[in-house]
Amino acid sequence: MSKLATNDKFLDFSDYGRTAGTKIAKTLKNTDFTPIHITLLFGVFGLIAIYCIIYNHHFLACLFLILKSIIDAADGELARIKKTPSYTGRYLDSLFDMALNFLFLTAIFSITSHSFLTTLVAFFCLELQGTLYNYYYVILRSKCSGADKTSQIFEDKTPKALAGESQKWVTFLFKIYSYTYGYFDKIIQKLDSSAPQLKTFPHWFMTLVSLYGLGFQLLLIGLMLVFQWTEHIIPFFIAYTLLIPILITIRKVYIKQKE
Repeated sequence: MSKLATNDKFLDFSDYGRTAGTKIAKTLKNTDFTPIHITLLFGVFGLIAIYCIIYNHHFLACLFLILKSIIDAADGELARIKKTPSYTGRYLDSLFDMALNFLFLTAIFSITSHSFLTTLVAFFCLELQGTLYNYYYVILRSKCSGADKTSQIFEDKTPKALAGESQKWVTFLFKIYSYTYGYFDKIIQKLDSSAPQLKTFPHWFMTLVSLYGLGFQLLLIGLMLVFQWTEHIIPFFIAYTLLIPILITIRKVYIKQKE
């Protein structure tokens, strides 16, 4: 099952791991591996990348950041192939991503001259960028008939657990999600509150927005490490946030609900 309807598919710069992730998911279809096992695996790959950053194995760090993105694509694909979507997996995936993003930047902070405060600002910017991408992507995805609904445009109430998962775990993870991602969601929703009224977005616009997808962000970090631009990573992601008002302005001016 595709995440998007055929007419809504676009060139997604952040989704380069989808093909390999799908192959991994298909290989695991008839095994005891679950999507959560895959989520834990990408967490391990992320930790290896952090180790490589700290100890200046930057080529390996780049490799494991890319592998992390591939495995990150595989857990959702496995859930769709096995028809076992879950809020537990969805929230764990997001929370792991946020924790790893913080640790990636903290590792970079440890080998550069930047202050921890500047690193925190970069982390805030990184998450806000990713939230913009997810906001528009989930709006687009919500129009796809048959798509799983574990990702909602407005996540303001505890969802009911799906078959095979515990309501206690869903409630617990949702609360953590609300106290972490929730604030970023509210900022982006406030900046473009009318976007959910749209039926779709042009392919060119979503391709531009995909420059903020997590996969592309990690690819940029990996390449900057390989090219020894380590000192520029933290200020880059702060400056990169300037694209947010540009994208939102483009959306409001050129992409409107047709009467």
